[in-house]
Amino acid sequence: MFSRTCLVLVALALFALASQPVLAADQWMYFSVQDALNSQLAKGKLDPNVSFYMKGQNPGAVKNVSREFTANKRARKFGKTAEGACQTAFISGLMAFQQRAYKEGGNTAIDVYSVTKDKVFESPDQYSCLVGGMMANVALRGKVATK
Repeated sequence: MFSRTCLVLVALALFALASQPVLAADQWMYFSVQDALNSQLAKGKLDPNVSFYMKGQNPGAVKNVSREFTANKRARKFGKTAEGACQTAFISGLMAFQQRAYKEGGNTAIDVYSVTKDKVFESPDQYSCLVGGMMANVALRGKVATK
């Protein structure tokens, strides 16, 4: 078994780790929608028959516009960059809209914008992500329609 000295050293090491600022304050970050859509993750998860339009982009003529829906997604940051974790959460949010489009009989999501922790961020080419020490969070709102 462990000697008393070994146990004390392990306890001191654990205390030192626990006292470090491992869980930094949450930070708002903003990333490119196009970069996320061009990622390998998006290419493997998003149906090319479903279109996504951020608020401020013109989707053209649409019909059967639904009420507004929200997708709130998180991704672990462990082993990823902040951008990588945020892209994972963003693509997961788009996948939720894709599933909603299937359910509603639509094929596009329109007027999509970020609304993480009730902080609204509308941009035609960026999304917001709340990055913490261990997790990244992206919440999206938008509508489903048919093109």
